[in-house]
Amino acid sequence: MQEIQGNLVAADARIAIVVSRFNSFINEHLVSGALDVLSRIGQVKDDNVTIIRVPGAVEIPLAVKKAAKTQKYDAILALGCVIRGDTYHFEVVANESSKGLTQVMLEQEIPVAFGILTTENIEQAVQRAGSKAGNKGAEAASAALEMINVLKQI
Repeated sequence: MQEIQGNLVAADARIAIVVSRFNSFINEHLVSGALDVLSRIGQVKDDNVTIIRVPGAVEIPLAVKKAAKTQKYDAILALGCVIRGDTYHFEVVANESSKGLTQVMLEQEIPVAFGILTTENIEQAVQRAGSKAGNKGAEAASAALEMINVLKQI
């Protein structure tokens, strides 16, 4: 029996990080967590990482698609934060961002790591951006590194 499983070291990987400026007080912690994992665990060179900043979470899929089409990157991290408010806007942004990223990943055949927080309140966002619940940016970076290696083996 043959088993394919990725590891987290991808020293020559080229990574794009697409991050929303909206809720940047949270998102910058996600970026920091991702960069830490990429350099410390993945051993990715700083010169191989490109950060692309967009206005909000709903714009992330378009920037991810454009980056994927360049074929410059081995994986793309999508980082952002959507915090529930009093209207249906939360569901629209969260659902469409997720759907758009999945579509890009499947069409372009590139790992797109979903690091967009969808939280009920600011406290949950803070917890998921580096305090009690870990750092979802770091988790997205780990997933991307592993998928790069899995796809190479397939």
